[in-house]
Amino acid sequence: MPDSILKYFQSQIGKSIEKSSASLGNWLNGTFVEVKEGEMTVSFVVRKDMTNPLGILHGGAASAIIDDVMGMTVYALGKEFVYVTVSLTVDFLDNAKEGETIYAKTRVVRNGKTLINVECQLTNEQNKVLAKGTSNFVATSIKTTL
Repeated sequence: MPDSILKYFQSQIGKSIEKSSASLGNWLNGTFVEVKEGEMTVSFVVRKDMTNPLGILHGGAASAIIDDVMGMTVYALGKEFVYVTVSLTVDFLDNAKEGETIYAKTRVVRNGKTLINVECQLTNEQNKVLAKGTSNFVATSIKTTL
């Protein structure tokens, strides 16, 4: 099963995320750009409903993007059990305006049996870092399915 989950995500490159089992992921509506074992890049267009009163990407939306893509990266590892977020730290470094395309780029730092550490950078088209996040995921007793 590990290979089949990774291959599924790789088959989605260039496609928008609109059939996720996570409703929030569907709302974010990213597009897969790159998928490797332990790494993923997903692009997003900043929509009006993702912005704060200043017209820039809301911190909650940025955090949701970071958490969602890190979660997909962990799921793509094809572990026997589902892993869930137990901590999420996000640093906001710059902003993105409505209409801009941004990229969430993840990397698994530590792939343990019960704990997985992942980092993510949210960048714009000029590769300027807008936010960075780190998270720990812990194994549950729920079996993984595709």
